[in-house]
Amino acid sequence: MPDDVALVVVDVIDAFFEPGRPAYYPASADVLEPLRELLAAARAADRLVVHAVERHRPGLPDFEHHKIPVHCEIGDDQSSFVEGFAPNGRPREVELPKRRYSAFHSTDLDLLLREQGVRTLVVAGVKTNVCVRATVQDAFAAGYEVLVPREATNSNRPHLAEASLEDIDRYFGSVVPLDEALTRLAPTSGEP
Repeated sequence: MPDDVALVVVDVIDAFFEPGRPAYYPASADVLEPLRELLAAARAADRLVVHAVERHRPGLPDFEHHKIPVHCEIGDDQSSFVEGFAPNGRPREVELPKRRYSAFHSTDLDLLLREQGVRTLVVAGVKTNVCVRATVQDAFAAGYEVLVPREATNSNRPHLAEASLEDIDRYFGSVVPLDEALTRLAPTSGEP
């Protein structure tokens, strides 16, 4: 049965959450419990879950490296999922490798979503002002309704996270409380 709502979880990998990794920041841990709640709700309702994760090719130059250090190369010690956040093996939960900030850029995300009848995305993860915002902006451009649960995203640059949330809410989607996103992920009447 086509599914109207999907969860896109952005970069819940060790690079951002494990102390000592280049992209780590202490406040990243603050989003883990809200992300667990979203993931549990999506799984319970058998929603499509997309784990959009940085995956760069080892030893090959990548345009992103002009702006940020080499990170998240396939097979390195930064690219593993945070415990409990790996795809769980069900067909409706997929890993989506990305080489740019947006989960839409040069991936098959739009095709996947359209084939599954998805029209609404709940987008959460790190960092609000980079990968989350880029994904939300591209989702809007592709015609999706987008919800960003405020408690389930943040950044090591809080002022930029807040500015991004303001822009998202004004121009690209809706910044909502966690409970509203959980309600949207819950089964609707007629669903199992």
